[in-house]
Amino acid sequence: MQEQPLKKVAIVGRPNVGKSSLFNRLARQRDAITSDMSGTTRDIKKRIVTISGNRDFEVIDTGGIDYSSALFSKVAAFSLKAAEQADIIIYMVDGKSIPDEEDKELFYKLQEMNKPLALVVNKIDNDKEEERYWEFLEFGADATFPMSVSHNRYFNDFYAWMEQHIPAREEEEEGLQLEEDLDPFEEIVRDINATPEEEDNKIRVAIIGRVNTGKSSLLNALLGEERSVVSDVAGTTIDPINETIEHNDHEITFVDTAGIRKRSKILGIEKYALARTTEMLKKANLVLLVLDSTQQISELDERVAGLIEEYKLACLIVLNKWDIKDERTYEEVVDDVRDELKFLHYAPFITISAKTGLRVNKILDQIVDIYKRYSFRIPTSELNDTLRMAIRRHHVPSHNGAVVNIKFATQYETKPPKIALITNRPEYLHFSYIRYLTNFFRDKFDFEGVPLDIVARKRGQRFDEDDEFQ
Repeated sequence: MQEQPLKKVAIVGRPNVGKSSLFNRLARQRDAITSDMSGTTRDIKKRIVTISGNRDFEVIDTGGIDYSSALFSKVAAFSLKAAEQADIIIYMVDGKSIPDEEDKELFYKLQEMNKPLALVVNKIDNDKEEERYWEFLEFGADATFPMSVSHNRYFNDFYAWMEQHIPAREEEEEGLQLEEDLDPFEEIVRDINATPEEEDNKIRVAIIGRVNTGKSSLLNALLGEERSVVSDVAGTTIDPINETIEHNDHEITFVDTAGIRKRSKILGIEKYALARTTEMLKKANLVLLVLDSTQQISELDERVAGLIEEYKLACLIVLNKWDIKDERTYEEVVDDVRDELKFLHYAPFITISAKTGLRVNKILDQIVDIYKRYSFRIPTSELNDTLRMAIRRHHVPSHNGAVVNIKFATQYETKPPKIALITNRPEYLHFSYIRYLTNFFRDKFDFEGVPLDIVARKRGQRFDEDDEFQ
């Protein structure tokens, strides 16, 4: 059988944007010379590269495109010729500077070649710098990726895009072996999963939010009748009120919690009410966080929402008073919530009006769906297949030359789902890589609305010790 020719991937860009560093990262070796001096790479370097375990291609490192001298102009001509001969083009820019007109002209010239073309915005070294990446969206590229080659950040989406254009080998490969000594861990998994879990259809839902956001009105709308006192006076509800209904074969118990005020205003019975609220959250599975969509997120909203993170609860963010939100658009409200409540990144939104009943009926379905995800146990074989896939896409980084191997993964708890990674060096498994795996598992298994805890452990170490990641 005739072998399929390898795809050619050209890395193109102006001088000193990180092309050689990306070349080295893909080739996993320091071959091309890198420095802070513009124009270091003058020749064309090529290597055969494999990503995701079974996708091979030829990566081409080109010299910087610069017309400031006769020599550089010749280098630029060779670089553009390499792009013309390639199947896939990666155009890199320096994310520490603002978009440059010369970069735009070069990018548009490459677009005219009608080949898969990605715009890589390099040197986005931390979360704060990520906002500079958005300025480069004005290029209008079909695929734009923030990246920090030197810090090995944000490669996930880039590799996924590459996989779309680079075919896998036709032959069947065993793939990445997590380690040969899996047998000891099979016993651990058998112990954990030996007793089938009984299906639990009882959901305890806490309704929380700062005072006068409409929690009592929401409860009444969900129950279809007046069960708790509703008033325009902030803090009317004092004792939490339990109400139970059935929906889609689930028994849902609501707790309409007392309004939470700033600590300086908590006096007497309201201090007692806050303590009761906290106790109820310890017993809850899922939280409806009620926010007033007519107002900006406040520091008090953050404190209230922080209770959800503290107790590792599933969450649905309810944006109430949508009928009177005035000029605020959905995007403005959502951006405000996401910016201020970053730790609830996993929680979906629903916009409602408890007063008019707008979309209130959809909340019950959302509660049941989120609770199912909260209670979900991933089959061990499927979990480890996904782990292998994630490692192929983004290999486990070493620590000061020490190799870190993830041998196995198992889910050891539900409500919320908790996963243990069995590794030879748990103390060296970087939190950013655990966060990458968390996001990878979220995408694969749909954990919307659910916190996901992942811990790194040595063989034989208890799973329920500290080190939890969401």
